[in-house]
Amino acid sequence: MSKNQLGEAELNLGVPIPWPNERLNGEQWSARLSALSHPARLEILQYLAARENSCCKDVVNRLSLAQSTVSQHLKVLVESGLIDTKNDAQRSCYTLNKEALLSISNAVSDLAGSCCQPKCCSPSKD
Repeated sequence: MSKNQLGEAELNLGVPIPWPNERLNGEQWSARLSALSHPARLEILQYLAARENSCCKDVVNRLSLAQSTVSQHLKVLVESGLIDTKNDAQRSCYTLNKEALLSISNAVSDLAGSCCQPKCCSPSKD
């Protein structure tokens, strides 16, 4: 992994994005959780979740960050598979990849379910 302009690890997955009912591999887990670890990227995801799609300039207008910084955050989200991009003439438009977001939600739920459920038959403390 290389470092990007934000000083964070580049997320070059190079692996297929699973559907929500498929299990994430370690690299996919890491890339998606890393992409979710920045407040600006979470705000971008929330913004895109409320829209069908949005162009880069619309996202820039939403955040109080430089266009180049927003572009770097969008790139991380695209590489992690959490958003999709479509180039329309001279503009890049972005949409939330709901299946990818659901897959990480399911993976975290599965992990929590495997270790955090109350034990039905735990020994009593008599």
